[in-house]
Amino acid sequence: MLVYPLAFGFWEIVIIALIIILLFGGKKIPELMKGLGKGVRSFKDGMNDVESEIKDIDKDYSSSAKEKSDKKKNGESVTEKDKEKEA
Repeated sequence: MLVYPLAFGFWEIVIIALIIILLFGGKKIPELMKGLGKGVRSFKDGMNDVESEIKDIDKDYSSSAKEKSDKKKNGESVTEKDKEKEA
C-alpha cells in the first residue's frame, strides 16, 4: 500500500476543521481567510511582476542581439567603444 505524505481523507479534514473552529471561533475564521486571501493575492502579484521583468529583459536582450547581428551582416563594428562614439 502506498502512503502519501499529507494525503488527508475526508474524516481527517473534518476533524481538522472542527479543531480550527474550536480554537479560533466562528467569528475569527472569516478574518483569517481574508488575510490568507490577501497574502495569496500579494504573492501572485509579485510573481507576475517578476515574470514581466524577465520578459522585458529578454526582449531587450533579443533586440540588442538582433542589432549586433544586423551590424555584422552589414560589416559595421559592434564593439562597445563604437557604440559610445555613435552616441
